[in-house]
Amino acid sequence: KMANHKSSLKRIRSNEAKRLRNRYQLKTARTIIKKLRTSTSKKEALVMLNSTQGIVDKLVKNGIIHKNNGSNKKSGLALLVAGLK
Repeated sequence: KMANHKSSLKRIRSNEAKRLRNRYQLKTARTIIKKLRTSTSKKEALVMLNSTQGIVDKLVKNGIIHKNNGSNKKSGLALLVAGLK
């Protein structure tokens, strides 16, 4: 920590906390998406799709991923679930 000002020391602390929170949320979402991708039952996948899309929307809203990235993830997962039997 090379900062000299109180506010910049606080900024370093808060940035680190935000970075860890963002990383946790992104990792959790990635795990849920992987679980959905490996799902074989369409009924089960439809239920998971709904919650997964909500999680992706939340990541977009909090600025963790870009809007287009979220849209691409959601449409890809929807296609995948639609293709299940």
